[in-house]
Amino acid sequence: MSLRKQLRGTGVALITPFKDDFSIDFEALDAMIDHVISNGVEYIVSMGTTGESPTISREEKKQIVEHTCKKINNRVPVVVGIGGNNTAEVVRELQSFPLDHAIAILSVSPYYSKPSQEGLYQHYKAVAAASPKPVILYNVPGRTGRNLSAATTIRLAKEVPNIAGIKDAAGDMLQSMQLLRDRPDDFLVCSGDDSLALPQLACGMDGLISVIANSMPRKFSDMVRLALDGRLSEAKVLNDAMLETYELLFSENNPAGVKSFLSHLGLISNNLRLPVTPLSDGLHQRAKLLLEKDASLR
Repeated sequence: MSLRKQLRGTGVALITPFKDDFSIDFEALDAMIDHVISNGVEYIVSMGTTGESPTISREEKKQIVEHTCKKINNRVPVVVGIGGNNTAEVVRELQSFPLDHAIAILSVSPYYSKPSQEGLYQHYKAVAAASPKPVILYNVPGRTGRNLSAATTIRLAKEVPNIAGIKDAAGDMLQSMQLLRDRPDDFLVCSGDDSLALPQLACGMDGLISVIANSMPRKFSDMVRLALDGRLSEAKVLNDAMLETYELLFSENNPAGVKSFLSHLGLISNNLRLPVTPLSDGLHQRAKLLLEKDASLR
C-alpha cells in the first residue's frame, strides 16, 4: 500500500512535554499519546519541529522515539522527524535512529544556509539514499528561509527513489495546486498549515500534519475527514469554529500556543526550552477563556 493511502487524514506533530527542570516528562508524553489516539487522529509524528527537536539532544530524541513507538504499540502509524541543515549529520542520524516501527521519515528542508534549488535537490537525494524508510519532504520556508519549489519537489518525486511525499507549509495556494496537478499518482501531498487545511483539502490534498490536533484532536480530525469525504459545507462549520484558535496558536511562536492550551487542559506543564518561551500572560489567559467558552474545542 502506498504512503498516500496509509497516511490519509490527520497526523499530529506531537509536542514534547517537559518537567519544571526541563527534562523530558515521559508520563505526560504517554498521556498525550493516549489523548490524540483516543480522539481520532490517524497517525503521529514523533520529533517533528513542533516537538522542539532543535533543542533536544540526539540521545533524548532516540529515547523519545523509542518510548513513543512502544507506547503507541501499533495502534496508529508513526512518522519520525529527522532533518537539519547539515546533510552529513542528517545521514548519520538516519543510520543510528531506532526506526523499526516507523512508517516514514519527515525531513525538514535545510535552514539558515538558504541553498539553491539544486542544493535542495542534492540534499534530499542524499537523505533518501541513506534512509531505511520512505522520506516525506517538509517545506516550511517561513522557518527555513528557502522555498522548495513545486518544480524541485516534482523532480524529486519522479527521479529519486524513496521520496514518497511532502508536507507543504509554504502557505502558497498556487504552489499547492501545482503540486497536486503534477505529482505522481502515489505521491503523498499533505498540508502543514492548520489554517489553510480546509481549502487545500478541497483542492485535493490527502490530509495534513497538524499542530492544533495536539489540543483539539477530535474536532480537527472530524473536520479533515468531512473534507476528505467531500462534505465541505459540514467541514466549514467546524473549521469556522476554530478560526480564533488558529490565530492564537501561532500568535507568538510554535509550540508556545499549543502548549498553553494543553496546560489549561491539564495534560502538560507549560514548559518550553529556550530560546522559545511560554505564551505571554495575556494570550495565555485568552486561551483559557477560549476553552471555557467552547467546551467542544477540548
